[in-house]
Amino acid sequence: MDYIEVTIMGFRDLDSEIAMARLAAMGFESFSEVPDGFSAYIQDDQFDEKAMHSWLTALQEEQGVQFQVVKIPRRNWNEEWERAYDPVVVDEKCLVRAPFHKPADGMLYNIVIEPKMSFGTAHHATTSLMISFLMEEKLTGSAVLDMGCGTGVLAILASKMGASKVLAVDNDEWAYQNALENVEKNGCRGVTVLLGDSTAVALSQFDLIAANINRNVLLNDIPAYAEILKPGGSLLMSGFYEEDIPQITEAAELAGLRHCLTKTMDRWTGIKFIK
Repeated sequence: MDYIEVTIMGFRDLDSEIAMARLAAMGFESFSEVPDGFSAYIQDDQFDEKAMHSWLTALQEEQGVQFQVVKIPRRNWNEEWERAYDPVVVDEKCLVRAPFHKPADGMLYNIVIEPKMSFGTAHHATTSLMISFLMEEKLTGSAVLDMGCGTGVLAILASKMGASKVLAVDNDEWAYQNALENVEKNGCRGVTVLLGDSTAVALSQFDLIAANINRNVLLNDIPAYAEILKPGGSLLMSGFYEEDIPQITEAAELAGLRHCLTKTMDRWTGIKFIK
């Protein structure tokens, strides 16, 4: 699936954060800093061009910002990784690297991700938060669901931590294919990858669910997650900002979940709930 990149420059810091929060609420999945601004990314089929142009034009008139909207076709990310990215270490225990990176000694978990997509490589704060959460869980013999799996990095980690059944689900065909490849590269048994959404797992039961998506999808799917989570099971979620915590928490509590732990990184947030 292609992505839309929206770049906005010329903000004051506070205005930039407000704009990011607005775009996150509109379904934008990821953000990266650029000089004097940021770029935001959303799947092509989720992009409302008319509404976005109207908002950006008003923003330009009110604050004098400059903006650019471009379509980014799917492509192999090897060249970008080799040029711009280093391996990622999370909590000094988990190394996430590409095949062309050397392994590191002293790591409890070593995960190889073939760089064919831009999200789910642990360079984004939300992925690092989810890896950090996951490593604190006891997964031996458990059933784990990785919703919005992207590269499959969380499903792979869960398998390496001893989960007996791991299901990775994504609604993007390219992510689905990439996750399949990464599961194979890491020699993970007991990991199944599905193309679909939360409806694909409606009749299953899990000890732990990890969902790193975006605020709107999470708010919509929290009741479904609660339904398929076993009593005493953990729901780990990220993909939203600190200011979204009250809304996420309210939705989770209405679904019968109890807040347990919150982590933040670079304005992004992860929360753990218990059923």
